[in-house]
This record gives sequence, C-alpha cells and structure tokens, in this order.
Amino acid sequence: MSEKEQITEVDTSLPRPGLLKKTIVMVGMMGAGKTAVGRALAARLQVPFLDSDHEIEAAANMSIPEIFARDGEDFFRLKERQVISRLLTEECGVLSTGGGAFLAAENRETITRNGASIWLQADLEVLWNRVRHRDTRPLLRTPDPRATLAELYAARVPLYAKADLTVASDGQATIEQMVDRVLEALRSRPDVLES
Repeated sequence: MSEKEQITEVDTSLPRPGLLKKTIVMVGMMGAGKTAVGRALAARLQVPFLDSDHEIEAAANMSIPEIFARDGEDFFRLKERQVISRLLTEECGVLSTGGGAFLAAENRETITRNGASIWLQADLEVLWNRVRHRDTRPLLRTPDPRATLAELYAARVPLYAKADLTVASDGQATIEQMVDRVLEALRSRPDVLES
C-alpha cells in the first residue's frame, strides 16, 4: 500500500498558512524528524504527504532492510532516484526522503528543479538519542552504531547544507513547533508557498 496520504483531519482553528506551489522535500539524517514533521506540515498545508521510503517498500513489496540485504545499497539508491523523480512530478505536497537520498547529485538537481528542499538540521547527540533503540536502520547494523552514525553525519552534513532552506531541529521543539519553524523559513520562498 502506498504511503501517499490525503490529509482529512485538519485543525480548523489554525488558518491555512498559504498555497503550496511546489513540493516541499524534507531532507536530513535519520532521526532528524523528516517523516513526523513532514506529515504534520502536510496536514497544516492541507496537501498530500508522501514518503519515498514507503513508496519504495510498496513497489518492492519488501522492507528497506530486506531490499538492502537482497539487492544491496546501489539497487536501493537506483529505485530511490526513480521514486523521487516520479513523486516530484505527480502532484504538489510534502515529501519525506530517506537520509541518503539528498547525497546523490541527480536527486539534488531533481529536487531543486521540481520542488524545494528543507534540511532538518539536528546535531549528532539528538540524532543518536532518537535512533539508538531502533534496529530498522540498515546502515547502523554495525559493531559500533554510534561511531557509524558519527561517520555518516560528518560525511553528509556538507551535502545537506546545499538544501534550499535549513531549519534547526534541537530535540526540544514539539512537532508543531517544528512545523512553525518550517513555515517561517518558507516565508522567504513565495515561489514555493504563496501567502
């Protein structure tokens, strides 16, 4: 089943913050809050929420760890590029991507051409606190997952910094406060969100 969700339950006490003109693409490390914040942002904007990892799993009828184990990371990254490209051209919404998606130059170009990227920037300690008790992260299935996360973080941060907008995820803000921060950042992009 597809992860594409049409938001039907909306807090009507909050005014719709504007008209979405381009898909917003949430990027960042695993544990940054891309899915949770993205889903709440889509609800606030009254647009569909999409998750590239769930779309890949639905197409393959396998979990991402199973895809990694059976076909390897290169195969997964190919499918990820195809799915992101398709989702960005289908309809306007909020798209959450996997932590490695924004690393590929082709994905960054596709996202820039068809949407706007928002990096949820969290420090290493916040990320570790969020992912350390989960075994669903194939890249962290190592003898020292914290060291692996630190290596991934150091390698990826310079690429995430190429995102169109950056929003701090300090580990203290609620999901709704994070949505407010994203909307504040989007005020500088009337080509993406028209007030």
